Amino acid sequence: MELFTQLFGEWLAFVYHCFDRIVIYGYLSGLSRPEQVVHFFRNVVGVPAVSKEVLSQRTADYQAWVEAFARNHRLPIEWAENGVRKEDHVLPWQRRMARAEAYGVYFVFKSMEQGTTFRVTVPKYPTKDPNYRILAHQRSRFTHYYFYIRDEVLGPIVMRAGSFFPFQTTYYLNGHSFIEQELTRAQIGFRKHDNAFLAVDDVTALQAAADKLSPEIIRRRLDYWTLILGPKFSAKQRKQLNLSRFYAITQVEYCRNFIFKRHFPIHKLFERSCELGLWRLTADKIAEIFGTRLNRKMRGKLATVIDRIEHGHHVFRAYFKNAFLKQYEKFATFLRNALVSALPNHHRPLCRFPGAVAQRPCRLSAAPAPRPADHRRCGPLPRHQDPRSPSRPPPRGPLACRHSPRRLDRQANPPCRPHHLRSLRRRLPSQPTALRPAQA
Repeated sequence: MELFTQLFGEWLAFVYHCFDRIVIYGYLSGLSRPEQVVHFFRNVVGVPAVSKEVLSQRTADYQAWVEAFARNHRLPIEWAENGVRKEDHVLPWQRRMARAEAYGVYFVFKSMEQGTTFRVTVPKYPTKDPNYRILAHQRSRFTHYYFYIRDEVLGPIVMRAGSFFPFQTTYYLNGHSFIEQELTRAQIGFRKHDNAFLAVDDVTALQAAADKLSPEIIRRRLDYWTLILGPKFSAKQRKQLNLSRFYAITQVEYCRNFIFKRHFPIHKLFERSCELGLWRLTADKIAEIFGTRLNRKMRGKLATVIDRIEHGHHVFRAYFKNAFLKQYEKFATFLRNALVSALPNHHRPLCRFPGAVAQRPCRLSAAPAPRPADHRRCGPLPRHQDPRSPSRPPPRGPLACRHSPRRLDRQANPPCRPHHLRSLRRRLPSQPTALRPAQA
């Protein structure tokens, strides 16, 4: 990029780099595991048996609070429609809030989406404890709330909150909105369109504002809005469970932006870069850019494509697993190179949960399971949840069968070729067989 700036510096107005789109997941640190939920309702709330009705009551309380919050603050609350972009629909309310120089929530959307929650089942076999229930993770479809917020530090952000236990949250923010708030506070003139700065009085101040964005600033603002808009817990409950939010980045985009003085060079450069990228950016070179080596076990995308977002608007992408590079032009003088990293496994933070659980009622294990929870799995109960005699041997899983010394042909400790089946070829007779006489 430095060489590109040197070659085309006379056509460039200015260059800056910053974070663009950031997506963050939020979890309740004390209510993410099934045994923690049992501890919360039994020992903190005082409910002897955790049932479906108990969890549904928490959902109903939070949904009633959201409706009352929107009614008291005179906020529009609507169901999201198919085929309509939420950002375009709420844009008039956002502009109205910006003209009034006000901050806070200005719109609430409701949407039926997939999310993580818990299921409660009665054990198959009788137990000594009549209130014993089995809790497990599952993904189901339920109501999510989108709170559109204009924050005084981060600018316009979106907070999505699930209405089912454990109330997982998702936050959408943009680095350009944070830069806009910093430049406005410093009284520096600029011209911004969508998520791009097209003109600025002080380029050094623009880059300094972009570098100022830090995890501490983001965490402080997310904690503030989660406390206001998230599910409510009493001071006693928060103290006993040490409730806090654990945040994990699931998608982040970092971009370098080139603002040209004229439209002529940028269009030619983008066309030529797409041609070279499609023909010369091979799999080995893409892997070299991301600092890894190719192998046959690699999963995910590995390709270069040109996508047409709309008429006359094309984007060049180079995919590598769950990340990709992209380049596109817009606003006639704006060229962007961006690196997007999507981390899909960050929606499962239980394997990295810090600390131990103080009490584990209902015989639920405190250690995370070695495999992800699957609510569609049918079969025998795990040993720590089976109330039958502990002397009964546990069922053999696929991992034990895979490493078993017995072959499929029921021969233990075979002398050779342990991973092959017995040959089914028959031996030829040792005595020669007389040929039949030829027919006339």
